[in-house]
Amino acid sequence: MILFDEKYASIKLDPTWLTDFFGIEPHIASYMNLPILLFGLILVCFIAWLLTKKIIVGSIHKLFLKTKITWDDILVEKRIFDKLALIIPALIIIFAVPSIFGQYPIISKYAVTLATIILLMVIIWTINAVLAVFNEALSQSPIFKDKPISSYIQVLNIMVYFVGGILILSLLLGKSPFYFLGAMGAMTAILLLIFKDTILGFVASIQMSVYDMVRVGDWIAMPKYDADGDVMSINLSTVKVQNWDKTITTIPTYAFINDSFKNWRGMSNSGGRRINRSIYLKVSSFCFCDDQMLEQFKKYTLIKDYILEKEAEIKKLNAALSDGESNPVNAISLTNIGVFRVYAENYILANPHINTEMTNMVRQLEPTSKGLPLEIYCFTYEKEWVKFEQIKSDIFDHLLTITSQFQLEVFEEPTGKDFRSLADGRNQPADVPRFYSQS
Repeated sequence: MILFDEKYASIKLDPTWLTDFFGIEPHIASYMNLPILLFGLILVCFIAWLLTKKIIVGSIHKLFLKTKITWDDILVEKRIFDKLALIIPALIIIFAVPSIFGQYPIISKYAVTLATIILLMVIIWTINAVLAVFNEALSQSPIFKDKPISSYIQVLNIMVYFVGGILILSLLLGKSPFYFLGAMGAMTAILLLIFKDTILGFVASIQMSVYDMVRVGDWIAMPKYDADGDVMSINLSTVKVQNWDKTITTIPTYAFINDSFKNWRGMSNSGGRRINRSIYLKVSSFCFCDDQMLEQFKKYTLIKDYILEKEAEIKKLNAALSDGESNPVNAISLTNIGVFRVYAENYILANPHINTEMTNMVRQLEPTSKGLPLEIYCFTYEKEWVKFEQIKSDIFDHLLTITSQFQLEVFEEPTGKDFRSLADGRNQPADVPRFYSQS
């Protein structure tokens, strides 16, 4: 029988309904009333959840999958609406329990509290899932693709968990949420210590975004953390870098503010990638060019015009010198190192892979114990690593090989074979001719 209980101001199902409809003994019906009501409530909640999921959620999924918008497909993939379907059973419990279980105040109280907590957890779960969808959708957008969106989403996740945790504690302990906020104020120092890395990472993420220091996809080098590769992700606490050997280096986000690092984005965005390498030439192989050498150099297309122009210029200058013919020291002459330097310059400029609109030069550096460094400085159009290395290797393969045509020698450290050859030469008889290198 359905009665109105004035004491609990609620509707209750009197156990006599079991006796009236099913003929169960009154003392047995009093014990069966509560289990049957609980079973009935659970059954109703399950049916409501199942209908919501199959009919409402299923219809929403079909509708979203038919649209041309991509972000709603992510909502379906993350099954956001499946989570929302749990709200219906929770609401049924919150509104039905006080009416049906009015004669059981303790059970009613805890059931409503539990349902409210479940409702809060579902809301927290749903909000964080929606934030994850925003994170994925914005990360795929060309505008935000290289921005640290994950860091801001993680901050929002922490805030949602914090607020949700305060509300759940207030329900469990029967205290006002402001009570816990006041208690948190007294624990500020401890909280700052616990979340130190998170706070530093959040501040660093903002600075990195505002000053455009690092983007997802940038090639960075950070020797302190043995990192040299592409940035995979920027999170609230860490930055993941995939090195060129395919290993993953995890760097604290705040380290990009405290420590120095190199970002190769400028090179990637520029018109070329730099080649900066030197060839060490033996000074003892340098000499003035005689007529035979000049005639040979005239056969080289890259320096033919240079040789002809310089010959005419030098003859005119030497003619002004009274003793230029009699004393070669006072005469002006071309050198094999100078001609080779011009040849290297023209060879680089003639290379179709070299960006001639950027700085290109071949220059001499300060001589060292290893000889005279002849530096090749230029930029290639190609920026991709493998192709860049191939172009650079081709250039130096040619220049290193052709040095002998200019009677130049490339410096290299003596090896054991050199010392054995020298020792064998000293042990030869006096009438056996010895062969020595030009150096």
